[in-house]
Amino acid sequence: MHALYAAGMPNRFTLVAFAPAILLTACGGEPAAPAKAPVHSEAIAHETELVRLKLTPEAQKRLGIVTERVGAGTASAMRMTSGEIVIPAGVGGAPINSASNLQQLAAQQVAADGELARASAQLALARVAYDRASALVDEEAGSIRARDEAKAALGAAKAAADAAAAQRRLLGPSVASLGNQRYVWVRVPVFGSDLAGVQQGQSALISPLGQDGAERSARPVDAPPSANAVAGTVDLYFALDNRDRAYRVGQRVSVALPLAGGRSEGLSVPTSAILRDIYGGEWVYAKAEADTYVRQRIEVAATEGGRAILSRGLRPGTLVVTAGAAELFGTEFGVAH
Repeated sequence: MHALYAAGMPNRFTLVAFAPAILLTACGGEPAAPAKAPVHSEAIAHETELVRLKLTPEAQKRLGIVTERVGAGTASAMRMTSGEIVIPAGVGGAPINSASNLQQLAAQQVAADGELARASAQLALARVAYDRASALVDEEAGSIRARDEAKAALGAAKAAADAAAAQRRLLGPSVASLGNQRYVWVRVPVFGSDLAGVQQGQSALISPLGQDGAERSARPVDAPPSANAVAGTVDLYFALDNRDRAYRVGQRVSVALPLAGGRSEGLSVPTSAILRDIYGGEWVYAKAEADTYVRQRIEVAATEGGRAILSRGLRPGTLVVTAGAAELFGTEFGVAH
């Protein structure tokens, strides 16, 4: 027993000896290293300081640089969005768009054409039978009952022919003639919350994507109501003159919708001065000093007649590049020299 007690003594003394060391470390010992911050922020240069170009007079002449001083202007208040070229709907039908199954539609049209031809033939036969029965009654060689039955059969045949014709109209023009439509429709989805701001009953401006200055006016049309509950949009339709076959079914187009606010006022620049990057950002090149150009971000509020009204980005009197902006953009990023 004494041996066991003696053997346990060093362990007890060891614990007692370590206790002061632990207390000293907790109270006044070496501090623990601070935890590493989860986020490290580092200041970088402003975007305008990264795109300053200084050109020699010879280089400016070679690039065809032309500048214009920014001034005030006005334009119709428009909202830029996108739309899709569709084929006009038949009476009460649905428009033919890129989502339509043309093979299935063609089969339905063939069946409807056959039904219409059959109903028309039966109508012609019923009319002949009625005319014969009426002639016999007039000559007192036939019965009035036979004439009345022929008249009823004629009415039934006419109703069947009218129904067949209406069903065919619902399917729209034949698939073979879709590329030869003189007029096409433009389907424009608009968010339900923005619908009140659009001026109803006014024409919209349609242009191919990425082609400024090629706008065409399209008048609003009454179309079967359609909407997308998932996206929260309501479809507006506009009729577009397409006699030159410039647009195809399913083509995406740029649409400028008139707003109820009237006209927008602000600084005006030619649309030729505006550049757009791959992210949709809008830029112009401003002349900062002699032979020095700076790419500045802008925001377009409206466009009309080849000019754009800016909502922000420039100061009055600033010189902007109206010709040669694309060349400066290529020079900045090493595409052109």
